[in-house]
Amino acid sequence: QVQLEESGGGLVQPGGSLRLSCTVTGSILSIGRVGWYRQAPGKQRELVADITSGGRGIYADSVKGRFTISRDNARNTVYLQMNSLKFEDTAVYFCNAIIVPISGTIANSWGQGTEVTVSS
Repeated sequence: QVQLEESGGGLVQPGGSLRLSCTVTGSILSIGRVGWYRQAPGKQRELVADITSGGRGIYADSVKGRFTISRDNARNTVYLQMNSLKFEDTAVYFCNAIIVPISGTIANSWGQGTEVTVSS
C-alpha cells in the first residue's frame, strides 16, 4: 500500500526551529504536488505551504519568511523547515500529496500527522 508518513514534530520554544519530513512509501511512479497543512485545537485545517512538482513553493501569509518547503524526489520526501516558531504555530501538521502509483488511480493522499508544540 502507498503510505505517507510525517515526522520531525515535537516540543520547541518560541523562536526555535523544527524540520518536518513527509516520506511516501510503496509502489509509486511519481509524486506530484505536495502540501503541508496544519490543524490547531478548535480550528479548521489550513494550508501552510505547497510545493509543485517543479519545486516551486507557495506559502500562507502567516508563515512567509519563516518556513521553507522543499522536496527530494530521489527519496520521495518533502520537507518543511520551520524557523522563528511562534505560539500560534502549535498544531498537528499533515502532509498531503498527489501520488501516481504503479497500478491504480492517481490519488490525493494524507498522512496521519505530526504534532508541533511551541511553548516556553
